[in-house]
Amino acid sequence: MDANSQRPRPKRRDSALPMLNAAIEAMNLAKEVSCMTPAKAVFGSASIILTMIRVCFHLFDDDPF
Repeated sequence: MDANSQRPRPKRRDSALPMLNAAIEAMNLAKEVSCMTPAKAVFGSASIILTMIRVCFHLFDDDPF
């Protein structure tokens, strides 16, 4: 049972954080460039959701489950 708790993290998880950061930056850029108010609202909301996912990723990063 202890051997399973010490298993290495998959490589996909290591690349998730840079991908989230890139997606957040892309959403922020799209929000700034957009000229329509509804599009700005959508891009802003998507950026906030991705930021919340990034924060949760840090909170549960050391979780053994």
